[in-house]
Amino acid sequence: MIILIDNRMDVTDAYRASFGREGVSAATFTPADFDNWFHSTSGPDLAAVEAFILGDFDHRETITRAIKTKTEAPAIALNDSTGLESTLKLFAAGADDVIRKPVHAREIIARIGAIRRRAAPVSKGTDLGDLRVFNDGRDPEVGGITLALPRRERRILEYLVANRNRRVSRDQIFNAVYGLFDEEVEESVVESHISKLRKKLRNVLGYDPIDTKRYLGYQIISRAITSQAA
Repeated sequence: MIILIDNRMDVTDAYRASFGREGVSAATFTPADFDNWFHSTSGPDLAAVEAFILGDFDHRETITRAIKTKTEAPAIALNDSTGLESTLKLFAAGADDVIRKPVHAREIIARIGAIRRRAAPVSKGTDLGDLRVFNDGRDPEVGGITLALPRRERRILEYLVANRNRRVSRDQIFNAVYGLFDEEVEESVVESHISKLRKKLRNVLGYDPIDTKRYLGYQIISRAITSQAA
């Protein structure tokens, strides 16, 4: 989930729609509403945030500093115009990137991925038999061959692997993939994504690696699980 912050709702709504077309969920806040939410939210809710996008509004440096005190998620500022002093102040406040508008949602997503890769240790992935799953946005591999997956199916697989030692509920998967504020999407969509993911994995692995138990949730399984994370 991406958090968009700006006083101009037409701006945040436009970007929210653009991110949605790229398969990325986003929530929008005015600076005042964000401040109230941010200082009252819990750790697990913040963990679901992939990045914070700050529009061009007053006191962005203050919000950027606050973000950096509670989370390592990238903070990216969007500028309506060039301005060296404002850019330097944002970087000094902890911004991970400052981008001049107009900018396409796909470029922002790519920049978020690059920032997260630089911040995280190089990952060799997690091996589940012939299946290797990464946590840095790369598609999984089966027997060394890339298995291309739609973004949401890939994120579900990554979430299941990250929690492979326990069962996770449909609600937990939904929050991880769609975020906490998407009221326009039914949680039942998770079941559709998992069904498609299971079919693809079954075709290449020869067995179904996602175990489901009613009322208990989902868990990734393998005949041999070894962690290769660096």
